[in-house]
Amino acid sequence: MLKFALAALAFLVSTTAPAEEPAPRSFGEQRSASGITHSFLLCGPQTGIVDEESKLVWQSKGASRDGFVLANGNVLISQNNRARELTRDGKEVWAYALSAGNKELGTVVRLEGGNTLVVERGVTPQLLEVAPDGSIAVRVPLQPETDNAHMQTRMARKLANGNYLVPHLLAFAVKEYAPDGTIVNTIRTDLPELGGREARVWPFTAIRLEDGNTLVTLTNGNRVVEFDAAGKVVWKLTNEDVGGRFADPCGAQRLANGNTVVCSYGQKDPAKPKLLEVTRSGEVVWEYFHPEAKAHEVHVLTTNGTPEGAIK
Repeated sequence: MLKFALAALAFLVSTTAPAEEPAPRSFGEQRSASGITHSFLLCGPQTGIVDEESKLVWQSKGASRDGFVLANGNVLISQNNRARELTRDGKEVWAYALSAGNKELGTVVRLEGGNTLVVERGVTPQLLEVAPDGSIAVRVPLQPETDNAHMQTRMARKLANGNYLVPHLLAFAVKEYAPDGTIVNTIRTDLPELGGREARVWPFTAIRLEDGNTLVTLTNGNRVVEFDAAGKVVWKLTNEDVGGRFADPCGAQRLANGNTVVCSYGQKDPAKPKLLEVTRSGEVVWEYFHPEAKAHEVHVLTTNGTPEGAIK
C-alpha cells in the first residue's frame, strides 16, 4: 500500500500537465481552519487531478464515473463506457469497452494481480475481471432486482477474501458475491433507523474497512453509514450532522487518520462544498469548493504532503 502511494505521489509532484493543459491552473478552492490540504483525482463531468494548492495538474476531457491513480502514475478511469488507462500526457495505453447489448460501464478498479475490475449494467448485469490482454478472467452475473439499467448497480470493490462487494440501488442492498455468483451476505440499507425505503437510501459506494465494517454512501438519502459484519448500523452521518452539506453523496474514502472524505455530487449551492472531510464526531474539517465541478467519485492521494495510499 505504501509503495503504491509513494509512486502515485512521485508522479503527482514530478509530472507536468498534458499538452492540452500547458500549465497547472487554479481549479476551485480548498478550505480548512486547521490547515488541511489534499491532492486528489476528481471523477465526474470534469475529470482531473487537483494538487494541494488547488491547481489542476492533469485532466482528461469527458465525464468519468470511477477512477484511481495507479502505482505507475497512470490514471485509470471509467469514461464513455470504457475502462481507460491513460498516461500523464493523455495517451491511452489500455482499454476495455462495454459489452454489446449492455448500457453502462461504471466501476473500474485495477486489482493486485493486474486484472481490472469492471461492472456492466444492462440486460446482462455483470461484474468482470478483465486480464491485461483483454480477455475475461472472471465473470460474475449480478442480481440487481431491477431491469432499470441505470439503477442496477454503482461502485463495486473486490474484497481480500476474493469476493466482491456490490451496491444495488433499487434493491436497497449491498450484496457480497462469491466468484461463482453466489450471494454470501447482504447488508440492507432500508432499515427503519435510516428512514426506510421512503428515504431513498440507495447504496452507491461500498467500501470494506480494515476492521471488517463496511462504509456505504446512501445517495438520495443523504447519509453516509458504517455497518458492522452483521449489517448493524454502528456509525452514520446525516445532513443534521454536517450542516446540510450533503446533496446526493456518491463517492467516499476513509482516510488513514480515520476521517471520511465524501463527494456531494448533487450539490448546486455555491456556498456549500463539492467534497468534504468529516471526523468520526461529525466535525467538518476540510472542504473543496468549485462553482462548476461535480464530485462523483474521488481518490485522495495526499494529505499535507503525506500519501494516503490505495483505496480498497
